[in-house]
Amino acid sequence: MSLKALEGVKVLEYCSTLSGPYLGKLMADLGAEVVHIEAPGVGDDARKSPPFPGDTPHPEKSGLFLFVNTNKLGITLDPEPPEGRELFKRLVAEADVLIDDWPPGHMEKIGLGYDDLSALNPGLVIASITPYGLSGPYKDYKAYPLNVSHVSGQGNVLPLPSPHLERAPVRIGGHCTDYDPGQSAAVAVLAALYSKEITGKGQIVEVSSQEAVLAYQQVEVVVFPNGGQVLTRKGPDTDRAITMKFECKDGYVILVMPLEHQKESFMKLLGYDGLAEGKTAADLERSPEDAAALREFAVGWMKERTKQEVCSAAQALSCPISTMSSSEDVIESAQIKSRGFVAEVEHPVAGKLQMPAVPYHFSETPVCIEHAAPLLGEHNDEVYRRRLGCNDTELEELTRAGII
Repeated sequence: MSLKALEGVKVLEYCSTLSGPYLGKLMADLGAEVVHIEAPGVGDDARKSPPFPGDTPHPEKSGLFLFVNTNKLGITLDPEPPEGRELFKRLVAEADVLIDDWPPGHMEKIGLGYDDLSALNPGLVIASITPYGLSGPYKDYKAYPLNVSHVSGQGNVLPLPSPHLERAPVRIGGHCTDYDPGQSAAVAVLAALYSKEITGKGQIVEVSSQEAVLAYQQVEVVVFPNGGQVLTRKGPDTDRAITMKFECKDGYVILVMPLEHQKESFMKLLGYDGLAEGKTAADLERSPEDAAALREFAVGWMKERTKQEVCSAAQALSCPISTMSSSEDVIESAQIKSRGFVAEVEHPVAGKLQMPAVPYHFSETPVCIEHAAPLLGEHNDEVYRRRLGCNDTELEELTRAGII
């Protein structure tokens, strides 16, 4: 069997919840050995996060934790006491990458800063993910995903376009403000590992969550510095584009028509001839009354058809309409099934799980989910006893002291 893309790369993950663990997940799914460190007896905060089966909280059944920690080894360790710090350093000595999401200065305070660790392992790459980075006037500020969404300016343009401008801005759904920094960090860490292969030297890769989310706003981030325009939820194209969702028999479809020929194809789809004589689709931009009449006609037309009927007919006319798919629609679609995007894994407590796999395929280096997220401290014996050579007496004392 071919080696995986990151086979042989060793990653130590000293962080919790999402951004750092998502970076670790991306590397683990590509074949890196990732050891996720959790607090003894307490575990990662993600273990407390829903969804849970039957809405019953359980530290081994958090959907969030189970997703973001596939293919990892899991140990418990408190690296702040001297004994724990020594174990941490022994693990770092064998690692290629250390991922941490602690506030600036915390690792230095407990004797595990870059200078301390690079002295043990000059090739170590440290990935630090914090809300604002390791420098600047905001570096010591704390932030939750909601804060990150708004300090990046993302919330100011969501939802776009907004049918209810009197309502406050929102943040993007799901955990994108956590995933985006983790994904950005993954690209940077792989580049740092490539540099290490050439120079033999490691380095710090510091990721600001604010900047990572800002960087994903490709249009918004360049409009103001180059043109002085501040984009909001009611951007300059909101009226012209005639963006709208429509209810069908079995759900919703969404339509965006920024171009005249798209408006024409939409009216052809509907069989709409309600424009006054001499008017064209271009006139919809200048006539709110005509645009409103078209929308009203479309509402009735859509309700008589299913989402698929609408989209199939629209596709034949190059009319830009798409279904608003639920998670059920996506997972049950023939496309997703044919690509094997959902994989079945067995977890000793949560049981059989259907988990998202990876959104890419390699022709030579396989990538897959080989095992579920670890139980709390599941691999303590393998890591401490077999790899670091700790004996029974040492492990008992470390456990009794709450260090592992």
